[in-house]
Amino acid sequence: MSPSAFQQNILAWFDQYGRKDLPWQKDLTPYRVWLSETMLQQTQVATVIPYFNTFIEKFPDIASLANAPVDEVLHLWSGLGYYARARNLHKTAQLITERGRFPDTPDELIALPGIGLSTAGAILSIAFNKRHPILDGNVKRVLTRFRAVSGWPGNSAVNKELWAISARLTPIDRVADYTQAMMDLGATLCTRSKPACAACPLNADCLARLAGNSSAFPTPKPAKTLPVKQLTFLLLSDADNRILLEKRPPTGIWGGLWSLPEFDSIKAAHDWCLTKSIHIADQQTLATRRHTFSHYHLDYTPLLIQSDNPINFVMEADQSVWYKAEQVNKLGLAAPIKLLLQQSHKRIK
Repeated sequence: MSPSAFQQNILAWFDQYGRKDLPWQKDLTPYRVWLSETMLQQTQVATVIPYFNTFIEKFPDIASLANAPVDEVLHLWSGLGYYARARNLHKTAQLITERGRFPDTPDELIALPGIGLSTAGAILSIAFNKRHPILDGNVKRVLTRFRAVSGWPGNSAVNKELWAISARLTPIDRVADYTQAMMDLGATLCTRSKPACAACPLNADCLARLAGNSSAFPTPKPAKTLPVKQLTFLLLSDADNRILLEKRPPTGIWGGLWSLPEFDSIKAAHDWCLTKSIHIADQQTLATRRHTFSHYHLDYTPLLIQSDNPINFVMEADQSVWYKAEQVNKLGLAAPIKLLLQQSHKRIK
């Protein structure tokens, strides 16, 4: 199949079946495209839609996002995961606002925090109608199957080959529709499991389908055993039923979010309370839970401690706060921490 035939098939399918009523496709602006593409990184459309709508309602333009406190941005991002995306979004909004215009070249875009080559390509093609290839997860899946490209796409040589294929197939005309069509095809038909090959506009020339092994592509990431990290999270409540929360460092896991004090063991948590002259009136150890990050498992044990004496120890400015359990929706919290606080609220009262 020639590039022109490939493009014609993709666009004809998109005209008939492609999604055209997603929230970010309305009132199209570079800001809305950039926001949606950032949210859609490693996240499904159905999950993103309510977050996007809430975000746009609160921050309707890039200036309002740039001028917002980062805590407010992280709060609206809570539960969406990969929180570095939110921090980068906020920082990039400030940089673009300072420059006075939204960048429209690949070099300008990829120089900004959180914008990689594929996200830049999506912004350029959809928002500016400029020819530029993309290679997000959906497009990788379509191309590896269409051309039967072996090898894990995360491998540099395989990734380079896929970029070359994507560049050859990207058209000059209707590039915005083509880009959306390729993402839609991977998301709705050429899915990870049970692809709907019979409905695919490329099925007559798809090498993986012709060989009867579509499920073998893309080649899975080489398996490795994730290490396990164990922590104790302290839910410390005072006489007024407030909970102590601490702000995490700006980078790293759950960067910039509010969380619970963490310790290597229950004993370490007890020792910390002792050094702070906290009298333990009641305590309860909850069952250990697991949260999995991309590169390790976190097994955490919640320790509920209720103190009946005034707690007046000095805390670092803006890094710790006593907070009412029923008000957890007002801070940027990682999803497991928010859930733990909500579930523990009745125990603490």
